[in-house]
Amino acid sequence: MPNIRESALPGIGRKFQIEARSGDKMVVVIHDDGRRALYHFHYDDPEEPISMVTLDDDEARQVAAIIGGMTYQPKDLESVEVALHDLVIEWYRVEPGSQAVGKRIGDLQVRQKTGANIIAIINKDKSQKVSPGPEEVLSAGQTLVVAGERHQVKALKQLIIGEGK
Repeated sequence: MPNIRESALPGIGRKFQIEARSGDKMVVVIHDDGRRALYHFHYDDPEEPISMVTLDDDEARQVAAIIGGMTYQPKDLESVEVALHDLVIEWYRVEPGSQAVGKRIGDLQVRQKTGANIIAIINKDKSQKVSPGPEEVLSAGQTLVVAGERHQVKALKQLIIGEGK
């Protein structure tokens, strides 16, 4: 996780200082009128921004969706997480040897046991099934798009993937 510090800017909005693992430093100011101002700083001079972008509310939400992977999932990532308040959307690859391989979603009682949902399945050939039913059989190499609260998604991951055993 990046190092993020949040502070109030009375009369303006909120300020988020972000230091990435790469060492890059960025400040995001969310104005109360919906504008977002993004500042990027040079490594050697954390006081003087080297670039600045201002986005309106719609633009900021579109950029957030792009960065968060909601419009395109990077191909080389096995797991991606998007958090929207208490809702978490994650992508998991079903690995060979997973306890869920060859089982139907209904037989696994995914929703009943975890409270989370499998909202889509992406097959190895990139075909997709949105909102798969309980009859859907899981196979190795599929990527599951799952949604729920964080603890529900964690329980689903343990049930499907077998992580944490």
